[in-house]
Amino acid sequence: MNTRRDFLRQSGAVAGVSVIADAAFAQAVRHPAAPTAAQTKDWYDRPMRWMQLAFVEDDPGQYDPKFWLDYFRRCHADAACISAGGCVAFYPTKVPFHYRSKFLADHDPFGEMLKGCRDQGMNVIARTDPHAMHQDMADAHPEWIAVQADGAPRRHWADPTLWVTCALGGYNFNFMTDVTIEIVKNYKVDGIFSNRWSGSGMCYCRSCQALFRDYSGGHDLPRTTNPLDPVRRQYVLWRENRLFDLWRLWDTEIRKINPDAAFLANSGGGALSDLDMVSIGNLAPTLFADRQARHGVMPPWSNGKNAKEYAATLGNKAIAGITSVGVEEAYRWKDSVQSGDEIRLWLADGVAHNLRPWVVKFNAKPIDKRWLPVVEKFYGWHYRSQKYLRNEKSLAEVAIVYSQQTAAYYGGDQATAKVENHALGYYQALVEARVPFDMVHDQLLDAEHVDRYRVLILPNIAALSDRQCQKLVDYVARGGSLVATHETSLYDEWGQRRKDFGLAGLFGVSYDGKVDAQVHNSYLNIEKDPRDGSYHALVRGLENATRIINGVNWVHVKPTTAQRYSPLTLVPQYPDLPMEEVYTTSVHTDTPGVFVRESGEGRVVYFPFDIDRTFWEVLSNDHGTVMNNAVAWAFNGSQPLTVTGRGMVDVSLWAQKGSVTAHLVNLTNPMTMKGPVRELVLSPPQKIRVRIPKGKSVKDVKFLVNPTLPKSTVANGVVEVDVPPFELNEAVAIDWA
Repeated sequence: MNTRRDFLRQSGAVAGVSVIADAAFAQAVRHPAAPTAAQTKDWYDRPMRWMQLAFVEDDPGQYDPKFWLDYFRRCHADAACISAGGCVAFYPTKVPFHYRSKFLADHDPFGEMLKGCRDQGMNVIARTDPHAMHQDMADAHPEWIAVQADGAPRRHWADPTLWVTCALGGYNFNFMTDVTIEIVKNYKVDGIFSNRWSGSGMCYCRSCQALFRDYSGGHDLPRTTNPLDPVRRQYVLWRENRLFDLWRLWDTEIRKINPDAAFLANSGGGALSDLDMVSIGNLAPTLFADRQARHGVMPPWSNGKNAKEYAATLGNKAIAGITSVGVEEAYRWKDSVQSGDEIRLWLADGVAHNLRPWVVKFNAKPIDKRWLPVVEKFYGWHYRSQKYLRNEKSLAEVAIVYSQQTAAYYGGDQATAKVENHALGYYQALVEARVPFDMVHDQLLDAEHVDRYRVLILPNIAALSDRQCQKLVDYVARGGSLVATHETSLYDEWGQRRKDFGLAGLFGVSYDGKVDAQVHNSYLNIEKDPRDGSYHALVRGLENATRIINGVNWVHVKPTTAQRYSPLTLVPQYPDLPMEEVYTTSVHTDTPGVFVRESGEGRVVYFPFDIDRTFWEVLSNDHGTVMNNAVAWAFNGSQPLTVTGRGMVDVSLWAQKGSVTAHLVNLTNPMTMKGPVRELVLSPPQKIRVRIPKGKSVKDVKFLVNPTLPKSTVANGVVEVDVPPFELNEAVAIDWA
């Protein structure tokens, strides 16, 4: 494989050369956009509202920069991401084979937008996209083309005139490093944001084969995706290490030129993310959550979920949430425009969970302009309210744990069904219950990260190391509580099944050697305490139900500690056809459907079946009731924020300097579970109660949306506020004296 030095020697090129023929480029180098007050060290927390302009090749000379700059100004945008280079250069590049837009001529659209944004006091980062190359580069460097498993060079799936690049070899490590250096050196940008930088699927080029053999001790690249295959495991780790090496290379080269800039990868996410989020959280000074809109069956709270997943490893670092104004389905209608209310709802849920809004427009020559006033109005509200949106800390005391290693090594190709759907089910249940909650990464289970929470929820976190299990044992010993489901801790960190649960001692059960899958027509009896005939808090609201539906997958377990009784007991599967035979001969069993126990000052609830995944699939309100009762019993106290009223409302509670803000996002809509919304439906009135921290007293209470003064009372350490009906969202800000 060519080294970077070999590339420079062969091409005779040095990034950012001083011999420049193009007049526009020379002007940009001699007179770069003047630095502003925004361009300071650690600027990353400054921007509150982002705009992205993603150029297409025919934009140079045909788009109107004044239109966009005026729009950015009206939106109070304080940062911008502008397309610069990679697949297509939108500035007069001098890097060999860096394809200039054929419409570029003597234009420099990137440079002119950067200067205009800087003149408005905005931070500016440059967008690059290295995932495709043109034919001239392919002819000169065929070794940079991604190769399929059959050995064929890979044509681009959407534009067959292009070739897909290998992300792990010379194209990124050599060529794109030169492009990055050139942009930073000549434009003094605040950072490089790279899209599709990590590859477009597995590559079998000679470079990847050689590098992997060196890493793995002589193994060929795997031809299986089975996570239990040892060579596949090595590949996953090698690829991740290679990409983090690339991240560090680009970041180092950027900081050599501009110490106040950084590489800002388009990367990250939740359990299904393929790069370690803890490493990302350590590397990134800020990050951008790229879940641009709803698609398929996806509720609006997915944007807030994305925020929580990123915050789990980035902590208090600023996170922007990228929103597309278009329809984001598999058919990729990039020139489309989503309904205005759908855009507003997506933005509002992100902001409620501490995402700073970022709106992207593909194609700088807007065709359908209906989105423009929608975003301008929302950004205007955000600007007026930003004192109460610059959050310092979430005040949630419940958290859902997510696990990338469970997804990778236990879930594999079935990670969505076996891992993510469990988390989605518990997430939906907590939203319905109006419980404020965060998310926690399973590699950050130390006291510093988890002791602020009274309850941790483990939705089928199957793959846990002995060390992680011990951290959870220690958490409960310090007074924390757990709610766990299904196969949690039954596998080690590599997805190998243990002989027993890693958390068997906490659950009070041991594995009995069998898991039933695809159970049909099975139920759970609602049981009374045999001592006094009372019902456990776990089944509150179901006292007259007699029995409820079971889950679909069931782990056989044996109790290892005495349990007076189980609030739920199994009714085994029985025929569902023919109808004449639909009855059970096992009306009652002693098989527990849940294990509920106290452990010191902590409490533990373990469901041996997939109650969360089944809830996500069928949305049985009985399952939702039991899941939320489990959290309430484990919490054993009053939440820092309670919201009562009809409808579905996503809630959060955030502390700022000198204040707290309670967010309510109205999800009461027939299109909540599948967008886009047709119209927003007025929320019924709500009542909120916010716990006053010790040593604080209330100075003022205000709405951030409704122009009227709220009706509020303060008593017994609680602020109570009546919230009138609202259309999209409401935020109640409480200033401390």
